[in-house]
Amino acid sequence: MIESKVNAFLERHCFQLHNKAIAVGISGGPDSLALLHYLWTQRVKWSLEIVAVHVDHMFRGEESYQDALFVKDFCEEHGISFEMKRVDVPAYIQKTGMSSQQAARECRYQFFEEVMEKHHLQYLALGHHGDDQVETVLMRLTRGSSGKARAGIPFSRGFGKRQIFRPFLCLTKEELEEYCRMNHLEPRIDPSNAKEYYSRNRFRKSVLPFLKEENPAVHEHFQRFSEELQMDEEYLVELTKEKLNKVMKKEDSGITIDISSFERMPMPLQRRGIKLILNYLYKDRPASLSAIHIEKIFSIIRNPHPSGTLDFPSGLRIIRSYGNCHFQLNPPERHNYCFELFGTDNVILPNGDVIEAQLLNDVSGVDASMNRFIIDMEQSGIPLIIRNRQNGDRMTLKGMAGSKKVKDIFIDLKIPLAQRDEWPIVTDREGRILWLPGLKKSSHEACEKGNTLLLLTYIKQ
Repeated sequence: MIESKVNAFLERHCFQLHNKAIAVGISGGPDSLALLHYLWTQRVKWSLEIVAVHVDHMFRGEESYQDALFVKDFCEEHGISFEMKRVDVPAYIQKTGMSSQQAARECRYQFFEEVMEKHHLQYLALGHHGDDQVETVLMRLTRGSSGKARAGIPFSRGFGKRQIFRPFLCLTKEELEEYCRMNHLEPRIDPSNAKEYYSRNRFRKSVLPFLKEENPAVHEHFQRFSEELQMDEEYLVELTKEKLNKVMKKEDSGITIDISSFERMPMPLQRRGIKLILNYLYKDRPASLSAIHIEKIFSIIRNPHPSGTLDFPSGLRIIRSYGNCHFQLNPPERHNYCFELFGTDNVILPNGDVIEAQLLNDVSGVDASMNRFIIDMEQSGIPLIIRNRQNGDRMTLKGMAGSKKVKDIFIDLKIPLAQRDEWPIVTDREGRILWLPGLKKSSHEACEKGNTLLLLTYIKQ
């Protein structure tokens, strides 16, 4: 019965077991023991090379060590190559700060990879079954996972240069336990599987029995849902990449998208586009990131206010600035600067822009652009101060009565948020703002011939 189900499942996935060299992850529990025994019974038929791989995570002391010895004895009895490793996962948790499950998984898969390299194995078989699939999908939906993560456990996936496959996703836990009884297998039982402080165990004990009562074949429907969702997601992601490349640009500081072009993309592609950007920037995406964070990004993109900022886990900052949205991982902190200018000299600003000062005899030949400003040194005094903005900065504008906040000038001229903190401001020694280079001039610009005229020129890099 099991053989026909597994064969049909493998055939549906166009996966052939013939002449495969396989590592089999085995804990000693019913699922993995059934998998190892099943592949062992098919070894001649399919010309399989099998290596059993066991990791003792050392959570349960002598008890977990006895699990390892049980697996070792089973393999010796059946002539199966065996590799095991004891890993002090509790110590690894203290060192890394990972959760117990995350740390155990990382240590386990690292050893799987070592064994596969040693024995030149291309495939890793794992004993996940249909009940695991139901639990995983429900847990991820409940947690708020999105995209491909909602699909649960894939039948196969890449594992470095190798491949993981799970031939028992078509079976239930009950079928595997029955297989063990029929073949006189006596698996080890991990008592932690009964502890309800693990969310998976709560789903297993409370939710899964209800679903099976409604439909004993519920695992088949969840598996079909998982596979269809994975295929749909793969197609939509490829389509998203094609569209996203036309509306974004990669920069040293991160990624910037043009909001108007991005919003013309269909909404399903927009959602996946945001996730692709986050995956690209994070590399190792934080577990705390969920669909709620995606919605926060959309809220800042759609907000009628032209600017806004979001701070995400692990140092990601999202900045909405007029028509663009910037994604920056670990953006540089703001550094205040202040330079004194006593006469003819060049001041190189932290961003590479330059303010050049030279003596001037006659104002008549100077163009009136915002990149040039004429100062009467006798009136202004020395030194001149060149600094970045401060809270409450105001300046009088040439040709206008009263004063205006520098912040409002930046907003009116749609200067991106990221540029405002580094924009130079020129003041006299008393702190009066004389010039906002490239943007605005004050009423203090010299307009007549004088003895100590200084021409300031702003040169953007």
